[in-house]
Amino acid sequence: MAERLTARSQEIVTAARTLLEQSGPTALTMRALADHLGIKAPSLYKHFPDKQAVEVELIAQMLTESAEALEAAEARAPGSLQALAEAYRTYALAHPHLYCLATERPLPRASLPPGLEDRAALPLLRACGGDLELARTVWAFAHGMVILEIHGRFPDDADLAAAWKRGLKAFHP
Repeated sequence: MAERLTARSQEIVTAARTLLEQSGPTALTMRALADHLGIKAPSLYKHFPDKQAVEVELIAQMLTESAEALEAAEARAPGSLQALAEAYRTYALAHPHLYCLATERPLPRASLPPGLEDRAALPLLRACGGDLELARTVWAFAHGMVILEIHGRFPDDADLAAAWKRGLKAFHP
């Protein structure tokens, strides 16, 4: 992803990520981004046509980083849904605003680097023995658990480790 961008464009995306991680998706505006960089908002448009283009780069970062986390988990424990789930959850909870930006609206597939979405999915697909529908189902479970946790929807006394373990066991009894 970074090699697709000029140095200045990468600087803008880095600043956008800082704003996003600090304050959430609603705080990420072109004006706030320009202020953060100490420039006028129109200068941003020399590098990105609109806010959506900046967001696409952030989503590409999230997919790349989560793919790396899942690939590392797969290398440590090949075929382990538990290891993949732990890596997925850890990444998402470490970057909740980025995770929400990337997963709570339609994925801009046509604008992402070719093959990136597939790369992010491959460790799970391999752990599911190539069964695409099973991989989608496991991802839906993992995403649901993570997004509920990010949004504080579980009671304080919920044993989330037990819920994850039980849920994953349902897929591979």
